[in-house]
Amino acid sequence: MRGARRGEGKDSVPVRCSGFGPRVCFARVLHFGVPATLERVKALVIQENVPLAPMTTFGLGGAARWFVEVRSEVELAEGLAWAAAQGMPVFVLGGGSNLLVPDEGFPGLVLRIDIRGVQQDKPWSPEFFVGAGEAWDSFVDVAVDSNCAGIECLAGIPGRVGGTPVQNVGAYGQDVSQTIRQVRVFDRHRSELRWLTNDECRFRYRQSIFNTDEPGRYVVTAVVFQLRYGPPTLSYADLQKRFSARWKAPGLREVADAVREIRRSKGMLLVDGDPDTHSAGSFFKNPIVNAGLLGTIAATAGVAPEAVPHWPAGDGRIKLAAAWLLEHAGFVKGFTDGVVGISSRHTLALINRGGATFADVERFEQRIRATVEAKFGVTLTREPVVLG
Repeated sequence: MRGARRGEGKDSVPVRCSGFGPRVCFARVLHFGVPATLERVKALVIQENVPLAPMTTFGLGGAARWFVEVRSEVELAEGLAWAAAQGMPVFVLGGGSNLLVPDEGFPGLVLRIDIRGVQQDKPWSPEFFVGAGEAWDSFVDVAVDSNCAGIECLAGIPGRVGGTPVQNVGAYGQDVSQTIRQVRVFDRHRSELRWLTNDECRFRYRQSIFNTDEPGRYVVTAVVFQLRYGPPTLSYADLQKRFSARWKAPGLREVADAVREIRRSKGMLLVDGDPDTHSAGSFFKNPIVNAGLLGTIAATAGVAPEAVPHWPAGDGRIKLAAAWLLEHAGFVKGFTDGVVGISSRHTLALINRGGATFADVERFEQRIRATVEAKFGVTLTREPVVLG
C-alpha cells in the first residue's frame, strides 16, 4: 500500500466562515487547544486500496481506492479539495455501524472522520461540544457521569457522534433530535464551515437534511448537545418493566446500564465471536402507513387489530413494527439463508453468518421485502446506508 502526501500550497481550498460566533471563524482541531485557519494546510496522508470491511460492523464489502483518516477540520477541507481536483467521488465514513459496502468497493476517496474532543460549555453546564469522531457510547457515559439526562436511553448504540444527527438516532423513547442544539458542518456546496440549528436539520423519524433533503452536501464535524439535569426517561415498556418493582426511581447510570443489557440480550452490542452482532443494527425502518390498512393487515395475520403493534403517526397514519411484519411473514429470529440470516435475538437484525458478500445480503433483503409486500401490502425501507 503506497502513501502520498500533499502539503501546503497555493491550490489549498478557500473556505469562508459565517454564522454563530467565534467557533465558526476557525477550523478548530477538536482537541480544544489549537485553532487553525483552513488556509494553513498540514500534510495529508492518502492511502490506496484500503479494505473497508473491517471498518464496518457488518464486516463485508470491498476496498476504497483512496482513503484518508481525517483528524481535524483542516484535513477534511484539504481531503475534499484533493478529491475535487482529481474529479473523483467522495464518501464520508463514520463508525461504520449503519453501512453496507458493495463487493466492488468504492472507486473514489473515503474520508473517515476521526475528529475528537468533548467539551462542556462550563463545568456546571449541561451543554456539550463534541467532535464527530468521538465514539457515541463513550459520550453517553460522559453525560451520565456528569449527571446530565437526555441520552441515557441511547447507551450501547455503536458508531460515532457525527452519524447520530444524520439518522436522527433513537431508541427506548429518546431521539438525538430532542437534545441536539446545533450541528457544525462543512458545506461542500459553499466551501465553508457553518452551524445548522436544530430546525435547520429538519429532523424526523430516522431522517434529517443530511440523508434526505440534501444528502452529500454537509459533512458533520461536531455536534452541540443541550442536555438537562434531571431524572432519566422511562417511557419505554421494557425499561418500565425492569424498574417497576423498585420503590426508588432509578438513576441515570442504572438506566444506561439497563439499556445496554437489553441491547446485549438482543444481540445489538458488537461482541467478538458472536455472529448475531455482525449486523448493521435494525435493517428495516418501522413503516408508516394509512391507518385504514390496519384492519387488512390484522385479518391477513388472523389477529384482532389491537394485536398488531402500532402507534399514531399523525395525518391519519400509523407506524407499524417492522419486526412484527417480518415474523408474521415467516422471517423469525434465527432464520438462515446460506451465509446470511436473521439474528437469533433480534428480528430486525440481518446478520453476516461468516463469509457473506454484499450480494448475499442484497438478495436476502429483496426476498424479505417482496414477501412482506405480497402478504401485507406494506413496503419496507432499508435503514443502513449503501456506500456509493
